[in-house]
Amino acid sequence: MLETFSEIFPEAPIYTLFYDKDKTFNKFEGKIRKTSFLDRNIVMNNHRLFIPLMPMAASRLNLGSEYDLILSSSAGYAKGVRHNGKSVHISYCHTPLRYAWEHNKYFEWNSFLKFIASPAFWYLRSWDFSAGQKPKMLFANSSYIADKIKKYYHREAEVLYPPVDLKVFYRDKSVKKQGYFLAAGRLMRYKRFDLVIQAFNKLNLPLLISGEGPELENLKQSVKSSKIHFLPFAGEAELRHLYNGAEALVFPQTEDFGLVAAEAQACGTPVIAFSQGGAKEIVQNGVTGIFFDHQNPEAIILAVKKFLLSSFDEKVIRESAKRFSKTKFKNRILDIVKRNIIS
Repeated sequence: MLETFSEIFPEAPIYTLFYDKDKTFNKFEGKIRKTSFLDRNIVMNNHRLFIPLMPMAASRLNLGSEYDLILSSSAGYAKGVRHNGKSVHISYCHTPLRYAWEHNKYFEWNSFLKFIASPAFWYLRSWDFSAGQKPKMLFANSSYIADKIKKYYHREAEVLYPPVDLKVFYRDKSVKKQGYFLAAGRLMRYKRFDLVIQAFNKLNLPLLISGEGPELENLKQSVKSSKIHFLPFAGEAELRHLYNGAEALVFPQTEDFGLVAAEAQACGTPVIAFSQGGAKEIVQNGVTGIFFDHQNPEAIILAVKKFLLSSFDEKVIRESAKRFSKTKFKNRILDIVKRNIIS
């Protein structure tokens, strides 16, 4: 997302809480104007321990009166930056701060930690609500998130889907379907890759899991089928190849939007998805993929079996994904700026 904003406004400086040029592949080198006092390796390597300090870090990023437009991309703190009030602040909200509003979901595995951290959750909710009132305009990456913004911030938000680069993700005719199913993304507990593994242990069908994250070792230990294989984090070209070669992408989680699902469809690949969150706005059941309604292995097994008895038109799938094109996203942002800054 930040890369797309930087393409739209190539001369614009970037303010951020943290910056790691290696993890961002040097894409923003020379554009970083300022980082927060938390921009230290010890914080980045243990960021959850420093969550209570992040609102303060964001608030201390003072942009003053230098800019006509402040465009923030926020899943938490960026919308809380300070400025003199004359700047027009437009915030693209990926989600209200998860740790503030949905801590039960993200800490359900540790009741003790949830209990001792409850004062911090209260503080984060209070701060996040106030920060959510600061931008002149809020944009949500899905209707699912727009509903959360209305619920938590009591504000309306326009929906602007995240951009998919159709020059990167497309149907590559040189790549033949190779009979495997694919799951891809950060290997986090809430993304429920464990359910996919449990399902494919029983299905005994080929499954590739592409990604890295803290759940990697736990997931590997749960594999019982010789047809399940893990791949490391894939770059764009490799990921396009994986999407193109897959029979379907399996998407078991509830996401704010679900960019990997949109990218897979841009490659003409159907998606087998849990029917909650942003997936409901990406997948058309029976047309560009198949939904399952319960987040458990049995539901995934039934959905895969249904998929194997179905047929999909890859052209229809690709056409559906054009809703998320980077060109449309850029044009919409520029139109918003013209309406609010130039006029």
